Amino acid sequence: MAFKLKIRGPRLGTKLAMMGLTLLVIPWFSYLQLVEMERLLIQGQSQAQLLTAEGISTLFNGREDLFNDLPINVEDFEPLYALPLQSTIRLDGDAEDWGEDAQKSYLQFGSALGNSDADFSLLLGERDEYLYVHMRVQDQSIVYRDSEYLRLDNADHIRLNFIRTDGADGRVTLVFQESNVITGFPMDEQWRYSATGNADNRIQGVLKPSPDADGFFAEFRVPLDLLGSRTFFGMTFIDVDDVVDREVVASTQTLPPTEKQNFNLVVLRTPEVRKIVQGLGYAGARILVIDNQQRVRAEAGSVRPESVSDAEQSWLTLITVWFDDIRPWFHQLVTGETLDQSLGGRASAIDGVVDNPADKAITISLGGEPIALRNKVSETQELILAAHPIISSDEVIGTVIVEQNIDDILRFQRSALEQVLLLSVLSLFAIFIALIAFAGRLAWRIRNLRREASSAIDARGRLKKSQLFSEIRAGDEIGDLARSVSNMLEKLNQHNTFLESMPRTLRHEINNPLNTLSTSLQNLAEEHPDIDQSKYLASAQRGVNRIGSIVQNLADAANLEESLEAEELEIIDLDILLSSYVANCSLSHPGINFAYRGSNKPANALVSDFRIEQLMDKVIDNAVDFHRRDTPIRVQLDCFRDTLQISVANRGPTLSKEVRKSVFDSMVSHRGQENRLHFGLGLYVVRIIAEHHGGAVNALNLQDDTGVAFLVQLPLAGSRERGEDEMFRTERAVSTG
Repeated sequence: MAFKLKIRGPRLGTKLAMMGLTLLVIPWFSYLQLVEMERLLIQGQSQAQLLTAEGISTLFNGREDLFNDLPINVEDFEPLYALPLQSTIRLDGDAEDWGEDAQKSYLQFGSALGNSDADFSLLLGERDEYLYVHMRVQDQSIVYRDSEYLRLDNADHIRLNFIRTDGADGRVTLVFQESNVITGFPMDEQWRYSATGNADNRIQGVLKPSPDADGFFAEFRVPLDLLGSRTFFGMTFIDVDDVVDREVVASTQTLPPTEKQNFNLVVLRTPEVRKIVQGLGYAGARILVIDNQQRVRAEAGSVRPESVSDAEQSWLTLITVWFDDIRPWFHQLVTGETLDQSLGGRASAIDGVVDNPADKAITISLGGEPIALRNKVSETQELILAAHPIISSDEVIGTVIVEQNIDDILRFQRSALEQVLLLSVLSLFAIFIALIAFAGRLAWRIRNLRREASSAIDARGRLKKSQLFSEIRAGDEIGDLARSVSNMLEKLNQHNTFLESMPRTLRHEINNPLNTLSTSLQNLAEEHPDIDQSKYLASAQRGVNRIGSIVQNLADAANLEESLEAEELEIIDLDILLSSYVANCSLSHPGINFAYRGSNKPANALVSDFRIEQLMDKVIDNAVDFHRRDTPIRVQLDCFRDTLQISVANRGPTLSKEVRKSVFDSMVSHRGQENRLHFGLGLYVVRIIAEHHGGAVNALNLQDDTGVAFLVQLPLAGSRERGEDEMFRTERAVSTG
C-alpha cells in the first residue's frame, strides 16, 4: 500500500500533451486516403495504356513481313546494336550529344581490361539513314597519313568490311589527316591502295585526341545504303606507332569469335515499322515495338520529365529531400508495409518479383498475356509500362510496349502529401504551443494557490492568515478551490481563536471555585485542629494545588507569546547566570548530581534573564524526569563566532527519529500513559522562548546512544543575524564526561 502511494501520475502539462498527440490521427487517415487515391489513379492510367497498346498492336497483327528482314536467330551473329538517336549528332569527337543512355552502351574490343595499345570501345547509333560510330581508342602515339605516300596502310586507320548492295565485298579505310579530319576511301583486296583513288564524300568524321594523351576519340558516319547487308559487317583498328618505318604493330577487330560462322550483325530499327509508329507517339509517352527475339524494331516518343526553373528547383529540392527521407518511415508506420513492397504490390499484375520490370513485361507479353506494371527507373522518375502481344496466325510475333511517366500523378500526390504533412505539422505545432501555454498558465495559477495556502500556516502548524487572495475571483474550478480553501482557513482561524482564549476562560472559571475550595480547606483545618494532620486533608490540599498549577501552565502557554513581546531585554553574561542557576538546581533537587562547564570566553547575550531561567526550568525538569539514577545531568555553555550554545545532557532513554521531529511541538508528550498530568507544554515553551530571542532548539542522541542532549542556540550580543548553518549546528560533540 505504501508503494502505491509513492506512485504519482503524469503532470497536467504531460496529460495535455498526450491528448494533443491524438491529433496525429488526422494525417494518419489523410495519408491512407491519398495512398488509396494514388492506387486508383495509377490503375486507371494502367488500363488506359493497355488499351493504347492493344490498339497499336492491332496495326501489326498478321504483318509478319514487317518482322522478317533480320535473321530468324541472332545467336549465330555477334550483334552490334545501333541505338536510336533522338537529337542531331555533331561530328566533333564528343559523345555528350548521344544522350545519357548511350554512355552505358559502349562495346569493348581488345584485351579484357581494355587498357592495352590498340584496344577500343565502340558505340553505334542510327539517325536519318546514317550509321553513326563513336570510338574510344587506346593509342600512345597517333600516326597521321602522309600525303606523299599512295599507300593507306602505313598510318593509323580504321577498316570497314561489309557486303555492298550488288553482293560484292565492300572495303573502306578511314584515314586520319593531320587536321584531325577522317576521310573514307574504297580499298583494294590487299588493303594497300584506294580502289578508285578518290575519297567517298558520304563518309565524314572527326578525330579528337584524348586529354590524357593515352589515345583519341573518333566520330564518323556511314550511309546505311552503302551497307547493302548489315549481316556481314566488321570493323578493325590498325595501329602504327613509328612515323619512320610505319610498320603495323597491332590490330583489333570486331569480327566474331571463331565459333561464329558469320560477320557481325548491325541491328537497326525497321524503317517500315518505324514509319507506322512515328505518328502514334504523344507527349510524356514512349512506344516500343519489339519482335519475338526481343529486338527493338521501332521506337517513338520520349518519357523525359519536364524541366523546372532554377528557383523552383532549389525550393522543390529541399521539400523533396525532406519528403523522401520521411516518407518510407511514415508509409511503413501507417500502412504496415515498406514503401518498396507497397509499390511492387500495386505495380504487378501477377505474382512474383523480378529485378527488371521492363524485362518482366516483355517476357510476359511475348508469352501472350497483356500486362501493365509500375516501373521506377530512377529516384525521381516512375513509369507505367503496358505491354500487349502482336498476334499472327495464333503465334506471338512481337509486342507493343507503351511507357508513360506518372509525373502528374506523383506531383499531385506529392503536393497533397506535402500539404497534409505541412498543415499537420503546423497545426500540431500551434496546438502544442497553445496546450503548453494553457498548461503553463494553469500550473502557474495552481502553484500560486499552493504557495499562498502553504504560507497561511507556519512550520509549527500555527495559522498566520485567515483568508486567501489568489484566484478568489476566478470563475473556474481553480477559483472554486481557492474559495473553498479560504473558507476553511477562516473557520480554522475562528477555531484557533477559541482555543487560544480557552485557557484564560478556564483559569477564570476554575479559579473561583478553586479559591473557594482552598479557603474551605484552610478554614476546616483551623476549626478542627485535630484533623490538621489528616492524610485526607493533605491529599485534598495537594490536589487543589495541582489543579491550580495545571491551570496556570495552560494560561502561561497561551499568553506566552504576548508576554514575550512586552519583555525588556538586556545584555547578560549567561556564564554567570547559568553557573548560579545550576548551583540552585542542586539545592532544589536533592539527590541529583548537576555538573556545569562554562565557556572560556565572554558569553554576553541580549536576553530576558527571567525567561532564560524559565527556559532552563523546563529543560532541567525534562532531564530530571528521564535521567538514569545515579548519573549526572551535565550543563555546558559553548561560544562560537556569533552564537552561543547551551546544552543539557543526561543518561537515559534515547529519542527516535519521529520523536525528535515533534518533541518541541505544542501539546505533545512522550512520557507514556502513566504521566497523564503532563500536557506537552514544557519543551514547547522552550522553543517559543528561544525563537523569541532569535535562537533555535534541537534535540539529539549522544554519540554513544546512552542518552540525549537538548541544545539551545542564542545569538551573542550584537550579532542577532546569523547563518542558517550555525543556527542549526548539531555536529559539535556533546561532552559525556
